[in-house]
Amino acid sequence: MSVSRPARIRRAPRLGVLAATAVLAATFAGPGAPGAFVVPAAAASGGPLGAHYDTGGASIEFRVHSSRAGRIDLYLYRTASGSQEAAAVPLTKDAATNVWSVSVPVAAIQGQYGISGAVYYGYRAWGPNWPYDPAWTKGSTAGFIADVDAAGNRFNPNKLLTDPYAPELSHDPITPGGADGAVYGTGPQHRGADSGTQAPKGVVLADGATSTGTKPTRALKDDIVYEVHVRGLTKNDPSVPAAYRGTYKGAALKAADLAALGVTAVEFLPVQETQNDANDVDPTGTAGDNYWGYSTLNYFAPDRRYSSDKSPGGPTSEFKEMVRAYHDAGIKVFTDVVYNHTGEGGPWNANDKNTYSLLSLRGLDNPAYYSLTSDMQSPWDNTGVGGNVNTYHPVTRNLITDSLAYWKDTLGVDGFRFDLAPVLGNTCQHGCFQYSRTDPGTALNRITALMPARPATGGTGTDWIAEPWALGSGTYQVGNFPAGWSEWNDKFRDTVRRDQNTMGVENVTPSELATRFAGSSDLYQDDGRAPYNSVNFAVAHDGFTLADLYMCNSKNNSRPWPYGPSDGGSDYNLSWDQAGNAADQRKAARNGFALLMLSAGTPMTTGGDEYLRSVRCNNNPYNLDSSANWLTTSWSGDQSTFRTYVQRMIAFRKAHSALRPTGFYTAADTNANGMGQLNWFTPAGSAPDGTYWSNPNNHALGWRIDGTELGDSSSALYVGYNGWSGDVDFTLPSPGAGKNWYRATDTSTWAEGVDQVAQPGSEAFIGGAGTVYRLHGRATLLLIAK
Repeated sequence: MSVSRPARIRRAPRLGVLAATAVLAATFAGPGAPGAFVVPAAAASGGPLGAHYDTGGASIEFRVHSSRAGRIDLYLYRTASGSQEAAAVPLTKDAATNVWSVSVPVAAIQGQYGISGAVYYGYRAWGPNWPYDPAWTKGSTAGFIADVDAAGNRFNPNKLLTDPYAPELSHDPITPGGADGAVYGTGPQHRGADSGTQAPKGVVLADGATSTGTKPTRALKDDIVYEVHVRGLTKNDPSVPAAYRGTYKGAALKAADLAALGVTAVEFLPVQETQNDANDVDPTGTAGDNYWGYSTLNYFAPDRRYSSDKSPGGPTSEFKEMVRAYHDAGIKVFTDVVYNHTGEGGPWNANDKNTYSLLSLRGLDNPAYYSLTSDMQSPWDNTGVGGNVNTYHPVTRNLITDSLAYWKDTLGVDGFRFDLAPVLGNTCQHGCFQYSRTDPGTALNRITALMPARPATGGTGTDWIAEPWALGSGTYQVGNFPAGWSEWNDKFRDTVRRDQNTMGVENVTPSELATRFAGSSDLYQDDGRAPYNSVNFAVAHDGFTLADLYMCNSKNNSRPWPYGPSDGGSDYNLSWDQAGNAADQRKAARNGFALLMLSAGTPMTTGGDEYLRSVRCNNNPYNLDSSANWLTTSWSGDQSTFRTYVQRMIAFRKAHSALRPTGFYTAADTNANGMGQLNWFTPAGSAPDGTYWSNPNNHALGWRIDGTELGDSSSALYVGYNGWSGDVDFTLPSPGAGKNWYRATDTSTWAEGVDQVAQPGSEAFIGGAGTVYRLHGRATLLLIAK
């Protein structure tokens, strides 16, 4: 099994595993019924989808798309849950656009319907498999023909549907103390259950004035990306007031600390609404918990659970305030987004075409929003997470781009990392999967056409980052994304891991190492992309932490709470416990981090790796909303020392532009100073020949970068990497005329301590050309010329 996509379970809990308990009794207020709002005959259909106040604030305009519905009614509520609707209002369809709309006067909402606070709303929809019947009342099956028809329609008016464009959701489908998820189900046992009182509602928001500050314009090549969970960042941090721990407001308070560490871009795990309100029902259990958040319920709404202010509008304002805090600290905000599947999931039972959850998209226009099998009866699922979103459909593609534009322009986000991103390059709507890099109609290409990528040298734009693989056939697309896209580079990850941890088992040649250290030109140069389009990483949230990569021979996901149990997880981790030697484990982590910081590309590290956070060999902690996944500031002496090492290595990278090239290095000496822009060396100081490059028994490599050609503060940099277990003597090349080499760091155990990376100006003198430096086993040497 390829390590490119560690096996894991990332789905939200299936909605509907216990008996339904909701009591449903209210009567539908149809058109013309007492107290019902009469829709104007010429209701407007133009304007944006969603719910918006008109220019004067006198009306709220509701718009939703469905090409297949026969009727859609808007339901308005005074409360988020537990009560029946205040009104039901039919929408009018524009046949040219398939947009259903209605404009409801605020005076009617406040007076006639008695809604004095927040306006909560949802939709009920009828279609070919369940056409409208005037005899229908909530909880009845009047008009029912089938749970799914031959065209894939799954309409069911008993299920209150959330607006795909709602800016906030009132709550999750399953909440602590609420009824179970069976109420959202279809099929013979559940189709008559009405979800209205329990279901999440959209929240109508007026335009907010909260500023997100001034966006950084830094080039991606100059970024240090820090991947972290917004809740886990502060949930266990005593420096944050208790009421703000685990929230956007708490995360905002960490901006200065991350800036001091050297972070320039914080990448939050998914913050769009997902099913996690019930995570703490059993605070020491993991059944059904969804900590990571990779099953989106709504593509516009910030997750309410992460807001200290949970009132309507609170999550949106608090998220924007957090973004402003990071912008004020000079840090970009990236978010991990999931447009390949949704929290509606797949069938509840294998081979059951009838029983599914209806929460939003599936009940509005199933074939438009989801890729289906050729018989249109089931989701097309080649990613293992419940079924693919139909990203090639124009309406769904617009939903994706509109969502991204909202997070970028309204909520202030600077960049996005896309989960299972090849799904966004699919050109087949139903019955197959066909990825294309060049088709202008894919979501991938529409995203960058509408919202251009940030220029290579920085400026206005968006940083687009793909996870370029999934599990199914045709989904591994590393190096095959369009211009404007950067990618998580698993080949960098695997090459570093194999060389450090699998010597004698898996072969790594010096040529492979050099290719990865120099920016992976084999992946990105042929299509006009650059080294920074390679997002280099040794570990990420899904898999071992940096500490566990060098402390664990294999996964152990069955530990008791708070470190488990978790299911799934790859058995192919390229990890090694360094024979149980703690000092060697720390050294290996220093090497892994050094290679990350000294390689061309955009480096990404994971929250807690700076102090060697361990999850005790759990490599799939998707369900651990626990202290094991939360960061801490209570560090041991060794952890504090490692954090200083990380901080100084980041500072070194930021201080040396030669490590952050805009284009791929060349061996040419363009300024006639006797040094190529990049030269490679054997330990003997000679240029490697073809035999050396291709021999996996050669575990040592040196390289020199001519800083004078790259605007660096140092005229030259030299890195020596010894992957061998024993000492290797490195004969140093010329540092340039009139210069000598000075040591910035040696990752060997003998140098471990707070000054393992020398402060600028305190580097130790080593010598000039021809000096022999003995580098101990499994260590990295970094020199500067001066």
